[in-house]
Amino acid sequence: MKQVLKNRLIIFAGLIAFYGIIQALISFNFLNDYYVVNIILMGINVILAVSLNLINGFTGQFSIGHAGFMAIGAYSSAIITYKLGLPFPLAILIGGISAGIVGILIGIPSLRLKGDYLAITTLGFGEIIRVIFLNTEYVGGASGLSGIPKYTNWTWVFWLSVITVVLIRNFVNSSYGRCCIAIREDEVAAESMGINTTNYKTLAFALGAFFAGIGGSLYAHNFYIIQPENFGFMKSFDILTMVVLGGLGSITGSVLSAILLTFVYAVLQDYAALRMVIYSLLLIIVMLFRPEGLMGTKEFSFKKLLNRRAAKNELTVN
Repeated sequence: MKQVLKNRLIIFAGLIAFYGIIQALISFNFLNDYYVVNIILMGINVILAVSLNLINGFTGQFSIGHAGFMAIGAYSSAIITYKLGLPFPLAILIGGISAGIVGILIGIPSLRLKGDYLAITTLGFGEIIRVIFLNTEYVGGASGLSGIPKYTNWTWVFWLSVITVVLIRNFVNSSYGRCCIAIREDEVAAESMGINTTNYKTLAFALGAFFAGIGGSLYAHNFYIIQPENFGFMKSFDILTMVVLGGLGSITGSVLSAILLTFVYAVLQDYAALRMVIYSLLLIIVMLFRPEGLMGTKEFSFKKLLNRRAAKNELTVN
């Protein structure tokens, strides 16, 4: 127990140090607005990729409508702060809960489907959400909702990213997460062992939608304006690319690929037409040479690294 506590304290200290370094660089203007925006986007993409990996990677479903949940969180939180003048933390919470509730409502009927049928259903759901916001004048319709207060900053993004990763990791390592993984490996066998597959798939869908809503809330309060086109199919494809590239079933892979692809997007910002070409080439290359993704189902474990070092030190002493 002492070693576990020590490892956790080291990890927490490392997170605080990393946060403090980036915050100092931002505060003393060593990083201009361009870099700050892209760093914040990296954090938001980490939240989106990890939450989708819970659905696609760990539970074995094929959802391509994640941008729809992101849109619900973005618009819900924007209404809370811009229209109603309520605090930002409440807006984030309501954005996540709204997306989670819709995730349950969509998940109960649609998760009885499998494979391509589920993919088509989630794609249709994402487009329905986009069209609803497109035709709702209360949130600006096609022109979008502008004047949203800019509350998103490095502090909010970093710690919410950390919380998302920790909570989803703990869920995956719990009995609920093991049931989801069992469904991914063999749904028929899992059901024959008494696992209510629909309930667990709906639970994973709702959790993934909840965190996507939080990512959408951060996104909405970072750019002053949101438009329905920001949450179209291509956004869902971007998130799916991060998950597949990092490895279906690897939280570490989702984090790394979210950072990598955000960096690639920033570099190619002046060549928007090439972005999807490069995304497609990345997917083709990964599928040909490493179909399991960058990390496969493996995770980086700081605990194991510390234990190995401790073991090496003991051997050296002996």
